[in-house]
Order: sequence, then structure tokens, then C-alpha cells
Amino acid sequence: MTQIKTQNALKYYADNYDHLYREFLDLLRIPSVSTSENHKKDIQLAANFLANKLKQIGIENINTFSTSRHPIVYGEKKVDPEKPTILIYGHYDVQPPDPIDQWESPPFNPIEKDDYLYARGASDMKGQVWANISALESILKTTNLSVNIKMLIEGEEEIGSPSLEDFLKKNKSMLQCDIVLNPDAGMLAPDKPTIVYALRGLAYFELRLFGPKADLHSGVFGGVVANPANVLCKIIAGMHDNQGHVTLPGFYEQVQEISAEERDQLSKIGMDEAFYQTITGVPELCGEIGFSPIERAGARPTLDVNGLYAGYIEKGAKTVIPAYAMAKISTRLVPVQEPAMIFEGLKAYLQENVPGTVHWELDFLSGAPAYIAQEQAPGMNRFIDALTQTWGVTPLKKREGGSIPVATSMKEILGVDSIITGFGLPDDQIHSPNERLHLPTHRKGVEALIRFFLGF
Repeated sequence: MTQIKTQNALKYYADNYDHLYREFLDLLRIPSVSTSENHKKDIQLAANFLANKLKQIGIENINTFSTSRHPIVYGEKKVDPEKPTILIYGHYDVQPPDPIDQWESPPFNPIEKDDYLYARGASDMKGQVWANISALESILKTTNLSVNIKMLIEGEEEIGSPSLEDFLKKNKSMLQCDIVLNPDAGMLAPDKPTIVYALRGLAYFELRLFGPKADLHSGVFGGVVANPANVLCKIIAGMHDNQGHVTLPGFYEQVQEISAEERDQLSKIGMDEAFYQTITGVPELCGEIGFSPIERAGARPTLDVNGLYAGYIEKGAKTVIPAYAMAKISTRLVPVQEPAMIFEGLKAYLQENVPGTVHWELDFLSGAPAYIAQEQAPGMNRFIDALTQTWGVTPLKKREGGSIPVATSMKEILGVDSIITGFGLPDDQIHSPNERLHLPTHRKGVEALIRFFLGF
């Protein structure tokens, strides 16, 4: 019976792919950039779009919850209280498209080329949300679900999910579930389905240095007044030593080292130097000495500058000593580092190293601890079966370098580990110009989700 249900749903998806694809393009056209106040209407538009779509396919009890920032879309489909309940997580907000001039096509005008769909959010993570919606529509239009479904789609993930934890606490009863499915990760390759068992955390800061009360003529005042841009560059350069270690006081005190067995398992995945060089296009890799690339990218903490601003940055020349300089700085954290401890370490570093010729301000913009599943997440065996049936190979398990704060929050508040997966690829260029989605992999992802939802 299950096999017949599955075949009917798979056929519906194949027969109705075109209309689902067109609707997906409509979602991608909405510039739901959560970090910009200029896109508040677009955020609301995207939330309404998804709420209407969930209603159309048969999801019930749909609500668009207001928060202090952006709305959370919720819906459910209850079929039998005796059957398991799957809570599907997703986010509809996207990163800013900047720098616009590096896009080969407009970021919110999706273009298909050579089996790829190019648009901001195509992979991260509107494409993953749409894969679940496509799977659920294919099932609900042809048969009955074998599980209860709850969907939670937020609009603040790209700014650290500031409203989500409070929402989870206030709605703990409504969100009770047996299984959490979080498809906000990705695959190693089109033929390598992947499940993530650990995620790095995040602590994000804005550092500002102030010198003169206004921009000064660099000829008249150069050599007399400290240049905040020069000072900032020196301060940032000192945050790493020549071994690739972060020099903030106490930065490594809470780091949980991985075992020799796990190091051996990670080494077999195939994400070696050649893999990263091919994906990134860099002439050679860098990083913390003594660790392999896959360990640096998933099992070790990092510090990076995400943005810099100082003085005159337009074309041409303007000889000024800028009044201030600014840097956006993020740290990726591993178990069991706490964002608050990193904040204290960064403040201590600045107090020790910023000279008296300038003064500084530091804002802690967002933070979330790392996530690691202590045991196999509920429903994992069913999901592995669905991936294996679809791809014909056993999925790989890996650590992920990115941060998904909701995984930790759901574990702490709802008491359920997450199945963290997804159908994006390492070269999808998420957060970068020309973000893209590999459509054949996306379609197979929908097929795997159909098998998973009907496999109970």
C-alpha cells in the first residue's frame, strides 16, 4: 500500500513539476532581505505567499505570527494523534545581494541555465522550503499522509533568528513533535546525499574606531593624527598569529576536541585540499596549522572580517584621514564555546591592543552556540532509507561549518534533536553573487522527501 501511495505521489510531482516550478520562481522574485529595513514589505509579501501556498495544498491552522522584526509562518496537518509528528523548519528570508555588479543576471529575476537556477535564495533556503512544499502537495493531492506535519517558516534566520527562541518558548505546546526535519544544510555532491550531525555556532560583532571629529586632509594632518583605518587594519591583523590561531584571550578554552575516530571518519569523506580549491578557485588554502581542511571548516573555531568601511571608497582619489573606520567581524564556534565568552575575549583584546590615539565601540549583534547531536536524531533511519532509495547510495554524515541556531534552540526547548540535511551543493555560491540551485538534485530531493513522509 505504501509503495502505491509513493508511486502516485511521485507521478503527481512529475506531472505537475512545471506549475510548481513557476510558483517557485514567483517566490524567488520577492526580495525578502531580512537585514534591510527597506525590504519590510517584501518580507511580509513572502510570508503571505507561503501562507497562501500552504493553505492551497491542504495545510491547516495556518497563522502568520508577528514578532518584533519579521513574521513567522506556521501551519499543520494532523492525521492521527497516534502517529508521529514531524516539525519541518525553514526560513524565507535571504542575504543581501550585494555586490550587485558581480551578478551575471539580476538577483531577484531567476534565470535557468545549464540545469542551474540562478537567483538569491534559490539554494539558501527558499529552494529547500519549496522542496518540502512540493513533496507535501504531491502527497496531499493524491493520498493521505502517514504522519502528522507541522511547518515553521521564519523570516529572520539570516540575521541570527532574534525572535525565534522566544517564539519557541511561548508556543512550546503547539510545536510539540517527535521528529524535527531541518533542510537548511546541503549535500557534498550531486551523487552524495548528506546528513549533518554537527553545526558551528556564531558570534557576530561590529567594531568602530574613532579618531578626529571629521575627515582631515591627509597632507596637512598626516603624521600628526592617527588614521583610524590604519589602526583598524593593524588591530585586525593581530587577531591571528602566523600559525592560523585566533589570538583573542581565552578563545580556545572551551573548545571540545574531536576524537581520533571522528578525525578518521571525516578524512574519508573526500573534502581535501583539491576539493576546496576547486570549489573556491583560490590558488592555495590557508588556516589553522595541524588540521585538515574539513576539520578547519567544521570542527575548529574561526574569526573572519565580513565587511570593512573607512574613508573615501568611490572611484578616483580623495586624500583624507577618515574620522572613523568600521569592521564587521564574525566568529564561528564549536562545542562547547559560548558566544558571551567570545564577546568578553574580544573586548579584552581591544582593551589591550587599541592605542590611545583613537577610541573604540563594539556591538554584539548576534550569537548562537554550536550544535551537536549526542545521539541519532528521531526518524533518522527512515530518512536514511528515503535518501538511499532515491540516490541508490548510503548518505554520508558530516560536520557543517555554517550555523543554524534553531537546531540548538529546538533541542533545548522542545527536547528533540534535528535531522539536518538539504539538497543544495557546495558550489551553489550561497551568500555570494550568482547564487544557484542544481535543479536535478532539487528534484531528487523532492522525491526523497515524498518517500520519507510516506515511509512511516
